[in-house]
Amino acid sequence: MSLRKISIVLATALLLATVTVSYARAQGTVSDFTVQKTSGGSASLSAYTGQKAVVVVFMNPACAYTRLYQERLAALNSAYSGKGVQFMFVNVPINLDGAEGSGGSLATFTDDGAASAALSVSKTTEAVVLQPSGSGFAVRYRGAIDDNPQVASGVQQHYLQQVLDNVLAGRPAGVADKRAAGCLIKR
Repeated sequence: MSLRKISIVLATALLLATVTVSYARAQGTVSDFTVQKTSGGSASLSAYTGQKAVVVVFMNPACAYTRLYQERLAALNSAYSGKGVQFMFVNVPINLDGAEGSGGSLATFTDDGAASAALSVSKTTEAVVLQPSGSGFAVRYRGAIDDNPQVASGVQQHYLQQVLDNVLAGRPAGVADKRAAGCLIKR
């Protein structure tokens, strides 16, 4: 076999492996986790089993990406809350000096690391779409909210919105995983 053919075969195998790993990372089930409410007390993911979908968004007000997405996330929350979608805006610590604090106007929960670890997220403002299933919650999407964190009017692909529309219509999510731009979550 020629070197060129071997290179093509290896490149194809690598591409298929990457797609498979990406799909596997986005799929799977998540067991219950608990986050603290900013108003006091706690809430468990299992409290939302009656919803059609749960969207967990990790944020921190010191992260510019969180500030850029505030209005878009508020609009999505407003548009989908009446359709059986529960949004959980979770404040997490990030790897910036002086980045601790409240999550801004949307954050209603704080995370000690259990939720972000359970959902395998590493950045703010990363979103995870979960759908109740028999033994927990199935992960339908993990990643970016859209394709333009800096300029809302420049968005061409509304990943989170597309996934929610598909999940609510009983279709596959479509896109399973899109890399999110954002601030690294402190572990």
